[in-house]
Amino acid sequence: MKTRIVGLLVLATLILAFTFIATAPAAPNKANVPATPAAAPAEHHPEIREALEALRRAKEHMEHAAHDFGGHRVEAIEAADRAIKQLELCLKYDRD
Repeated sequence: MKTRIVGLLVLATLILAFTFIATAPAAPNKANVPATPAAAPAEHHPEIREALEALRRAKEHMEHAAHDFGGHRVEAIEAADRAIKQLELCLKYDRD
């Protein structure tokens, strides 16, 4: 049962992440953008950072939910905490 809940949480997170990616505005046309001599370097692993934010928002929604979803809310919050910790470790490992 726990693996099903974790699986559903991961699926919901992926759906949220892809929804945000799909609804993001397209990049501006390069012909209309003035050239900048010192452009900032690209952010490392933007997908992981987006997933982290989606998990944090989902966890916050679960924490403030009106009911306990048949007793599964606490386990879902714990699974979100574990997923957040793992993604933060991924980013930390990349910096080392």
